Amino acid sequence: MGTVYAEITLKNAGDAIRVQEKLITEPEVRRTTVTAVVDTGAATLFITEAVCQQLGLLTEGERYARIANGGRIACKVTEPVEIRWKERFTSCPAVVMPGAETILLGAIPLEDMDLIINPAKQSLEGAHGDDIVALAL
Repeated sequence: MGTVYAEITLKNAGDAIRVQEKLITEPEVRRTTVTAVVDTGAATLFITEAVCQQLGLLTEGERYARIANGGRIACKVTEPVEIRWKERFTSCPAVVMPGAETILLGAIPLEDMDLIINPAKQSLEGAHGDDIVALAL
């Protein structure tokens, strides 16, 4: 199976809350649309330092991530990020991989949005059909 990519929109989830509280307006919500590598070997959402800055995300701690060559690297963990793929969405903290140039969409957000990889089409699709939309809790 080759590499599968997905166009996703990332949004600062804290900004979305501030809209509900009427502290900012919807156009002020920081968001970006990116092409991510769909990586079921990654646990969660991994973003670049540039995307972290663009979304204005606060970091809430640090964790170690195991990288492909078996090494471990210290990474910052951010406040929640809203992830949207077509009509599906979820939110989760993101891991900021130092020096990375690629965004990884990992297994936990995929599962939460009820998505699977279709190896024949090299694409994402709904695990239980495209008419079922996963909701963030």
